[in-house]
Amino acid sequence: MRTSLVLLSAGLLDPVSGSFLPQTALAAAGGRITALGDDHEIRALADASTTVIDLKGATVTPGLVDGHVHPVTGAELTHGLDLSHCTDVEGVREALAEEVRSLAPGAWLHGWGLDPNVFGDLPVEVAPFDAVLDGVPALLLLFDAHSMLASRRALQLAGVDGPRTFAQASAQVVCDDRGRPTGLLLEDAACEIVERVAPQPTRTERRDRLAAALRAMAAVGLTGGHVMDAGGDSLAFYAELDAAGDLPLRLRVAPWCQPGTDADELRALIEQQGTGGKLWRTEGIKIFMDGTIDNGTAWLERPDHHGESTHAFWPDPAVYTKIIGELHRAGVPTATHAIGDAAVRHVLDAVEKAQAEDGRGVRHRVEHIETVPDDTLRRFAELGVAASMQPTHCCDFTRADHTDNWSRRLGQERADRAWRCRDLWNSGATVVLGSDWPIAPYPPLGVMAGARHRRPTRDVTLPPHGPDQALTPLEALQGMTVNAAWAAGEEREAGRIAVGYRADLTAFAGNPLTTAATALADLPVLLTVLDGRPTHRAASV
Repeated sequence: MRTSLVLLSAGLLDPVSGSFLPQTALAAAGGRITALGDDHEIRALADASTTVIDLKGATVTPGLVDGHVHPVTGAELTHGLDLSHCTDVEGVREALAEEVRSLAPGAWLHGWGLDPNVFGDLPVEVAPFDAVLDGVPALLLLFDAHSMLASRRALQLAGVDGPRTFAQASAQVVCDDRGRPTGLLLEDAACEIVERVAPQPTRTERRDRLAAALRAMAAVGLTGGHVMDAGGDSLAFYAELDAAGDLPLRLRVAPWCQPGTDADELRALIEQQGTGGKLWRTEGIKIFMDGTIDNGTAWLERPDHHGESTHAFWPDPAVYTKIIGELHRAGVPTATHAIGDAAVRHVLDAVEKAQAEDGRGVRHRVEHIETVPDDTLRRFAELGVAASMQPTHCCDFTRADHTDNWSRRLGQERADRAWRCRDLWNSGATVVLGSDWPIAPYPPLGVMAGARHRRPTRDVTLPPHGPDQALTPLEALQGMTVNAAWAAGEEREAGRIAVGYRADLTAFAGNPLTTAATALADLPVLLTVLDGRPTHRAASV
């Protein structure tokens, strides 16, 4: 087998020990690392067809993997007006007014990234924007992607004039005390009522947006992602890009299992496992146990300060437990969205029950884990359940003084238990890090930096939220390399720089372990390699 890639003069960083390997060069063929050694002996393995890159001392790690990402959804939702920079209602109003001036008559306005903190003590509703959106159909996605604001015209076009009932227990068309919609729609089932009447991009436009987003991800050092959805044309898009040689990330895709899934649909999800292509495959099932704290749809053991977040996403949580058991018996790993403490506890209970009934070693995961009590921590390690977390959510959507919407809803005691990365790590849990893009930005160095400094990304001079929950530089790197590989059952072929392992690699201008946390996000990515081929290469190399 011919050597396809040779990297020379590299600092090969072992993410297990945190030290550099004694070798300075590697060779790859057939998508695998085939040799490690010094520059002279590895260069000798190259022929005229080999790509040879002198990294001039750059630091190389195993390819970084986003443990929770939504590429297709993100490519679609982040098209439109970016409201993530707005800090108050007036700022949102000004951004909307400017966008409205550029719209053609009758055109829809799409906004995304709206932070509920802009409303302060006011209710989250469309009323503050009625004047600027008069007659304009508009959908404004809140940052959590579990809720949106619809303008009066959008509601009218969708025929939404009062409350609705949904199979998703926490879905809601929020109405005032007179039964009139406020514009706030909670969870997918409610949002889809209005979304379906808005103009849709063409299939080609959607695929091109996805391809551009994936290329951008590779350019910031990502070689893989654990994809937490598979709706619409997602799988077809991955297959098309893969077949054309244009898929720059290795993707592990988990389709959703929603309330109301019947026996035939569950069987189809099980049969779908393992299908895919060279660089992507369907692996695992994504399930929701609750919504979000910010919009009052999480499942908490005690209500939040608004009296909300008291119900599971599944109308009957026992049905969820039954499905976890069926998937476990079929050998299918699950990833459950569980943000509130009651939701996390129920997921762990369900996994424990499934394991007691069938001892096979299926690796399940809990996604998000934003607030958990002490007695929950140890159970992750005991049950072998991975803790998949997104530290930048804590950094960018909460505040150290607890004046943000998330913290005010929970109160001091529970806000102090925000994103317990350190406590979970110390308890023996395998902590996997990700972005949850489009909820938060996908650059992996930003995710790792957030896990270390826990400060707002926009201003890292501000105080950290829960600095005692920070991870070390090495732990943050492990969260996107060896731990991500373990959660996917790939620890014997991914997450390390070793002969026989995948040639998925990321090279930096400096050592990410010695770069200050507040400077890490700006560390240049010089090279990204997927399956032995460069997907990003800086001009300097």
